[in-house]
Amino acid sequence: MNDLKAKQQLQEMVDNIANNIQHGMTYEEAGMDHEANDCEPDDQISGFDYLQDCLDIQYIVTGGSEYLGARVLVAFGGPNIWINTQSELVEANWWGDYAVARIDGDSMGLDEALQELWGVSCWNRSNW
Repeated sequence: MNDLKAKQQLQEMVDNIANNIQHGMTYEEAGMDHEANDCEPDDQISGFDYLQDCLDIQYIVTGGSEYLGARVLVAFGGPNIWINTQSELVEANWWGDYAVARIDGDSMGLDEALQELWGVSCWNRSNW
């Protein structure tokens, strides 16, 4: 996809994702059913809401299983887009093109949700 328009579209995608994490999204903007969540269309989604449609989560932890961050796959197959909460970047690859956007804040609490999920996962594994 090495043409300028494709590179611009890829950059716009990662910029949009970073902006949504930074500033939040409403249920309406996210295309989510606000009634099922017992809220209004203009209420902000949480990090847990955002993760409902993720494709994969890779946790970044210390040797002692302490949470450092996570990589969340939000698009796959063209383009592949990852959110990395440790490096605070959204990264995309598509046919040799690469785009990146910095995440300057996390108003939806995405990293907190991921950290909580990691803690629940660790607790479950320790009780096997």
